[in-house]
Amino acid sequence: MAEPLSDEVTITLQALLTGAHPVSGALRAQMPYTRVTGRCGCGCVTVDLTVERNQVPPAPAHGNPAADAWYVVPEDAGVMVFTKDGYLSLLEIYSASSEPITNWPEPRFVER
Repeated sequence: MAEPLSDEVTITLQALLTGAHPVSGALRAQMPYTRVTGRCGCGCVTVDLTVERNQVPPAPAHGNPAADAWYVVPEDAGVMVFTKDGYLSLLEIYSASSEPITNWPEPRFVER
């Protein structure tokens, strides 16, 4: 299973990877070469990402998550972007409660 990034994934990544930081810029540059290659088994909207590595360079060295934020609505939800070897690898949407997030929260509610 490899499919293009959905609008929700694209807009969420853009909301998290804003700014002039070199890591954010490098990860944004990877987005056109990134595909969704898996989904979380719990039913949440978390997605595994795979980048066509021969098309774009890795991001500079950085920690994981590469970016994270909370949502204002729903107030118990957060989002994190993980990388592997400098390439996008996971967009995780999670809940502080026991209920998984099964619908994409609106990126306009991301609070960094």
